[in-house]
Amino acid sequence: MIDIKFLRENPDVVRASQKGRGEDVSIVDKVIAIDEVRRAALEKFETLRAEQNLLSKSVGAAKGDEKAALLENAKELATKVKEADSKRAEVEEESKQLIMQLSNILDPAAPIGGEADFVVIEHVGTPRTFDFEPKDHVELGKLLGAIDTERGAKVAGSRSYYLTGVGAMLEFALVNYAISSALKAGFTPVIPPVLVNPAAMEGTGFLGQAAENVYHLEKDDVYLVGTSEVPLAAMHMDEVLPADKLPMRYAGYSSCFRREAGTYGKDTRGIIRVHQFDKVEMFSFCHPDQAQEEHKRLLQWEKDFLNAMEIPYRVIDVASGDLGSSANRKFDIEAWIPTQEAYREVTSTSNCTEFQARRLNIRFKDADGTKAVATLNGTLVAIPRMIVAILENHQNADGSVNVPAALQPFLGTERFELV
Repeated sequence: MIDIKFLRENPDVVRASQKGRGEDVSIVDKVIAIDEVRRAALEKFETLRAEQNLLSKSVGAAKGDEKAALLENAKELATKVKEADSKRAEVEEESKQLIMQLSNILDPAAPIGGEADFVVIEHVGTPRTFDFEPKDHVELGKLLGAIDTERGAKVAGSRSYYLTGVGAMLEFALVNYAISSALKAGFTPVIPPVLVNPAAMEGTGFLGQAAENVYHLEKDDVYLVGTSEVPLAAMHMDEVLPADKLPMRYAGYSSCFRREAGTYGKDTRGIIRVHQFDKVEMFSFCHPDQAQEEHKRLLQWEKDFLNAMEIPYRVIDVASGDLGSSANRKFDIEAWIPTQEAYREVTSTSNCTEFQARRLNIRFKDADGTKAVATLNGTLVAIPRMIVAILENHQNADGSVNVPAALQPFLGTERFELV
């Protein structure tokens, strides 16, 4: 949620941010207008309540007819206070609902435009030149007994799969390597809930533009998370964090669930775009002044992971129209996928500044008072896409796959052989 004081003082900045995202600019003026009404309603309520407090003291000291008259006035004033309080609450809720429609303010450095208007920051590694026709991950998965999409579809429908044998072992290796790397970087490992309440989902910004991809269990009014960013962010909801403990970093491992609405016919082959997958997510609560530097650190940890997997990749600065509502800037890492001859997203990291923290009421206290923290997230490894990248980039002509050196201690082998 945007700071209302900042919005009042810098409406043009917020308008420009909304325009850059391709979102409704008129909400800014609506928020300003309702905020004026809200402040007037609050002032009226507080004035009447002050009068009521003074009158109560007078009643206690009065006697006889004077007391009877004061009691009658107190009764009338109590009615006015109740009405004013009701109006204040009504306007405050209306104001909150409007301001919640505003996305986070863009970082001035974020590229402006749509999905295709990203800026490439760097290329790392060189795509491999094969002296044979490379197989895609689906074919390799069958040869290795690692991926079974046919039985996955039979049991759970389209975009579903089984990881079996070395496929399952590869997931465990990736998770163990990710968590061990996160521990070395000072993260606290977490296995969070994957069912969350509406407050957690709304607070992190996943019930706005992202709502169509969320699974909602209506009977219980809970949501299946699309990323452990949600329960990690909400873990400290309504808390004041000690300033000397910042940054507080967590690495969450969980299953993630996405409807993949609006992607009909896109990535239907294999396990690139699926409804359920496992992921290790980094999350950081830090001082707002340190958020940009923390964002760079999260990106570097992601790059370190890709480097360890020995996979060529590029880093992109995501354009404004392709950002989630909570992010003011986002970097994606895209791995080279040989059979597609294209770079595909495998990890991302977002700086959400104080936006999520205001919605979730997460603050820290220092010598200057109590303020909202900054929150940042970054995917250390999304299992299916990393498996795709490893299998395709490290394959041999016969369909066997070389195991990256970083994973060999977790797998006890240097190569996946055909079954």
